[in-house]
Amino acid sequence: MDTIQQNLREMIKNNYIQLLGIIFSYFFVLSACTTNSSPTIQNTPTPLTDTPHPTQTDTLTPKTSTGVPDTSTLISATPVPALWAPEYIPKEIIAHFSESYQFSVTSDQQLATHILDLDGKNLSARWIYVLAAPFPTTYDGITQADLLDAWSGDLDTGPFTGIPLQMDQETYTLFSTIWGTPSPEFVQVIPRDELLQNAWENMPSWAIIPFEQLDPRWKVLQIDGISPIQKDFDPESYPLTVGFSFSGNDSQIDIISNFDPNKLSDVMLTGVTAMVRGTALTMERKGITYPGEDIAPLTTKVDFMHVNNEIPFTPDCPYPDLYPQYLVFCSDVRYLELLEYIGTDFIELSGDHFGDHGPEGTLFTLDLYDEVGLPYYGGGRDLEDGRQPFLIEHHGNKIAILGCNAKGNDYYAPADEDTPGAVPCDFEWMESEIGRLKSEGYQVIVTFQHVEYYSYEAQPDLVRDFGRMAAAGAVIVSGSQSHQAHGMAFVDGAYIHYGLGNLFFDQYLYCENAVCDYGFMDRHVFYDGQYISTELIPIRFIDMARPRPMTAEEKNWFLDIIFEASGWNTEN
Repeated sequence: MDTIQQNLREMIKNNYIQLLGIIFSYFFVLSACTTNSSPTIQNTPTPLTDTPHPTQTDTLTPKTSTGVPDTSTLISATPVPALWAPEYIPKEIIAHFSESYQFSVTSDQQLATHILDLDGKNLSARWIYVLAAPFPTTYDGITQADLLDAWSGDLDTGPFTGIPLQMDQETYTLFSTIWGTPSPEFVQVIPRDELLQNAWENMPSWAIIPFEQLDPRWKVLQIDGISPIQKDFDPESYPLTVGFSFSGNDSQIDIISNFDPNKLSDVMLTGVTAMVRGTALTMERKGITYPGEDIAPLTTKVDFMHVNNEIPFTPDCPYPDLYPQYLVFCSDVRYLELLEYIGTDFIELSGDHFGDHGPEGTLFTLDLYDEVGLPYYGGGRDLEDGRQPFLIEHHGNKIAILGCNAKGNDYYAPADEDTPGAVPCDFEWMESEIGRLKSEGYQVIVTFQHVEYYSYEAQPDLVRDFGRMAAAGAVIVSGSQSHQAHGMAFVDGAYIHYGLGNLFFDQYLYCENAVCDYGFMDRHVFYDGQYISTELIPIRFIDMARPRPMTAEEKNWFLDIIFEASGWNTEN
């Protein structure tokens, strides 16, 4: 019996020890699970609208070195979408998405959540490139076929045969991807900040540049008749439009572009208009709008059309005389229809003959302009009125236009504090006014009535006075006075045209060698608050009243003369 009891006690003792072991093991495991808990989520990831499947990144906190068991926890950071793009993607595009969508930019494609490239269905960026040449280039453009032939080294006809096509490295790499590797002899890579100067130093030359790199010293060349500075430009039909897309992304991202038509404005400046003598006679015989019928398709298309009408209207202006006894002019009120027909938006009044019919004629003309809603500048009801600039705020562009007569005190009927007329030039005041307008964000244009020279070359007093306005900060200085067109210059960052020639005046076959038969309409282009380009539109008179745009052959001939008179060596 004692033996049985002893064995029973030993069994209970052993089971008790085993039970204690089980209980101890249970609490040990429970303690370990409590210490090493699941990762704590510090920030709940909120996917961006353009990142439907973000990649979560977990990081470990640093371990302690105190000998205490490691109690660190896993921390999940808010996911940051990573963007990868090939080297030819414009840096401006990458910077935009990095800033606007908080993309980080990675050089490792495998780590990217977003890939931006030429392929893909989700268009995210449209970039416009420009085929350009130095401003003193006579040709307007080429065909797309010729451009591609030049790229491959097969171009054997046309004005750019054998001339290397220049561009920067980024543009070169991009179009090599699109068009294939070019012929090394006919494509030349130039650093972006040296491209314009290099092109001018090696004329004739041409280049492909991004639209945002446009500068007035470039001439924009058309491709199949299309260019980005045209009013009806369609990016979809333009060979130098490049689209970029995000791959593997099903979300909507706003499409960005370096070109927005709603940021573009244009101003057309012209030369002498005097609806008198032979011009007026022709209008009486062939119709009031007859002189403008060939140019109206161009002048009505621009945003702001300028006319330098030197002549006052009078209610009793006599029937025009081809050979009047005196050079005292007026225009019939009916002739205002011609100005309206060509889309005139504002009138320059700095001309010599504005006061030909005294204060009464001047005030009558101003009342007429006010009645039909035609703003004016360069002349007015008194000096203060005439000095007021014509101000434009359009598509985000602020443009101010000033004008004056620089002939001195011996010209006809200038305005003063109490007298209507044309504004005499006070150059110190003009410099101050240009500075004031610039400080208010305006791009300033100055137009001159100046001494009338019959030469293509600009004479010293024109060079002096026009240059002074450029130095003061005007971006365009234009001569409205000349009957014979003059040369041009770029001075202190400004475009200067010393004289545009006639717009409507009767000097057809009048001047020696018919030099007064040719003139210009200058179309100036502004974009996003800056002056970026000028399109020269040469015109030729067919009679005493009517100009027409020149043919391509006439234009090349005439521009060669003008560029040579400007001192531009276009053939090195």
